[in-house]
Amino acid sequence: MKLFFFETPNSHKPCAVAKHLNSPVEYVHVNIAEGQQKNPDFLAVNPNGRVPALEDGDVKLWESHAIMAYLAYKAGSDMWPSDPVKQIQVMKWLNWDTAHFSRHASRIFFENVIKPKFGLGDPVQSEIDDATGYFKQFATVLDDHLHGKSYILGDSLTIADFAIASFLPHAEEANIPLDGCSELQRWYGTISAIDAWREPWPEERSAAA
Repeated sequence: MKLFFFETPNSHKPCAVAKHLNSPVEYVHVNIAEGQQKNPDFLAVNPNGRVPALEDGDVKLWESHAIMAYLAYKAGSDMWPSDPVKQIQVMKWLNWDTAHFSRHASRIFFENVIKPKFGLGDPVQSEIDDATGYFKQFATVLDDHLHGKSYILGDSLTIADFAIASFLPHAEEANIPLDGCSELQRWYGTISAIDAWREPWPEERSAAA
């Protein structure tokens, strides 16, 4: 299997799953700062020209959540539960994350981190304020859900945990607000204690960083 990645929040997720499960993947670094995601060889795997992507024989996958599910399925891991009802619960949280939690975290991250880093103009305060309001709303939903739970689905780590956590390593630098969400912060403390989450990249990229 080839796992194509760049050091972004979306790539963080499947790279962390692959490392956590000791998946037999060949990591392929795609330097999006140099436009390598537009190379024909990569577009043959993901015509969207985005990372991450995965190639396993005839199987070509894009979208980080699908790649995480595939890696967990291939490993026989409960990170993708065998129980169909639990699978649906994982899908619910993945869809919620895409539509709400990480959606608005990514807007804040883009304005406060990506724009300055890549010279894309000044942050737009009205955009930050709008995204922050929505993020706080959905962070409260997650905080309430996590009462009495170690992980999103209860006592078992699933890909939903890694999905929802994707922008939280950047919370401080991006000014993503977590104040008032003690259960969320407790849960993320558990996730950030996982070795593969803290260091998701292959060894040579971690050393370069």
